[in-house]
Amino acid sequence: MTDKTRTFRDIPVGIESEGERVEFDSMGEVRVPADRYWGAQTARSLKHFAIGEERMPIELCRAYGYIKKAAALVNTRAGLLEEDKSAAIAFACDELVAGELDDHFPLLVWQTGSGTQTNMNVNEVIANRAIQLLGGELGSQKPVAPNDDVNKSQSSNDSVPTAMHLAAIGALDARLLPELESLAGAIEHKASGWMDVVKIGRTHLQDAVPLSVGQEWSAWAEALRKAIGDLHHARDGLLDIALGGTAVGTGLNAPAGFAEDVAAEIARQTRLPVRTAPNKFYAQATLDPILRFSASLRGLAVALIKIAEDLRWLASGPRCGIGELKLPENEPGSSIMPGKVNPTQSEALLMVAMQVIGHDTANAMAGSWGNLQLNAMRPVVAANVLTSIRLLADACASFRTNAVEGTELDRNRIAHLLEESLMLVTALVPEIGYIEAAHIAEAAAAKGTTLREEAVASGKISADEYDRIVQPRTMIGEGFAGA
Repeated sequence: MTDKTRTFRDIPVGIESEGERVEFDSMGEVRVPADRYWGAQTARSLKHFAIGEERMPIELCRAYGYIKKAAALVNTRAGLLEEDKSAAIAFACDELVAGELDDHFPLLVWQTGSGTQTNMNVNEVIANRAIQLLGGELGSQKPVAPNDDVNKSQSSNDSVPTAMHLAAIGALDARLLPELESLAGAIEHKASGWMDVVKIGRTHLQDAVPLSVGQEWSAWAEALRKAIGDLHHARDGLLDIALGGTAVGTGLNAPAGFAEDVAAEIARQTRLPVRTAPNKFYAQATLDPILRFSASLRGLAVALIKIAEDLRWLASGPRCGIGELKLPENEPGSSIMPGKVNPTQSEALLMVAMQVIGHDTANAMAGSWGNLQLNAMRPVVAANVLTSIRLLADACASFRTNAVEGTELDRNRIAHLLEESLMLVTALVPEIGYIEAAHIAEAAAAKGTTLREEAVASGKISADEYDRIVQPRTMIGEGFAGA
């Protein structure tokens, strides 16, 4: 730790000042709140883009801390930035990453499509904090300027997509993947314990041949495992970063080797194997890598819809539905019908999944508008992806703890429905043929009798033969239920 770093630590984050101060940019002077670190361009955005209430995700702003610190260090090594400035910028960036500057990022999603105003918000906050650390006057842009120092060798056009990638990876790794692993594990645990519980299957929402409860649940777990694999695959594409391409991909105004060096520095800071994108023109003109990631979130949402829908169908009732599952009774289900309990966790998960699919649809449209050398629809994609990750992580955690882990079987109901099913007749097909077996099922359905009664009455098979052949436990595949 350098002497400067020790000194910087003695200067707390925050500005003890009231009223306003004057900041400036290339267009002139602007008044800003005196207790905020942001400057003129942030203030202009607040004035001209007062649209909605959705702020740019703080995860994106924090990810910028890695970018600006890496750029400062690489610029210093290249002889383009003085060491005292670099040290102050780096220290401010560490504070940014740690969340200590969160209150100074007020901009909304609905702004310039390149995200330039958020980049400048970050530049201004870091610059003013660095000025404070170095004993300068806030708003003076001395000794640290937002454009000439904090933004040196960069453009919004290469830094915003880089921040989007880093923020998405960070949120995925810290929030969504752990919750998905926990949910998949909880379902697998249930499945393994119920592999010997034979039940009737259903196709087209109609009776089908038997399987076990564990087999049914194993499908849900496998769907999540496949979705996790898709997320990992898409995550790898986010490790390519555009930083170093500057305005249009050529690297204008960046020193030789900047792209590779800054990627290596970000990798060191984040412990992620990030790499410079091999084609910066592609990296800046499109949003393809993060759109593929968005599509993998949509794929997860589709899998979750299947699971949530199945769970609430199988728990429908308690007396007039399928009723094979008993869900935890977390809260009253109706304001008018006493004793009603609803599958609310499934409903919440379904709504989240639908929202994520909507986000991906908007993202796909945004990605298709990458005109010429720049896609200028970035803020909405960044916000949608990070919101989707947060919603999915929270919903999976809630679904696991409040539904899956406490779900129990109504074994009597399962056994009754299995015994009543007409599709057990399928086991007779190898002995008497499809058409004769169909006639037996049709007769039992029409008369309200059992399959066994109609099979014996048909004269095609004896009672002993029926009992030997029609055993549900032997119909669910080798290696299951002791078969």
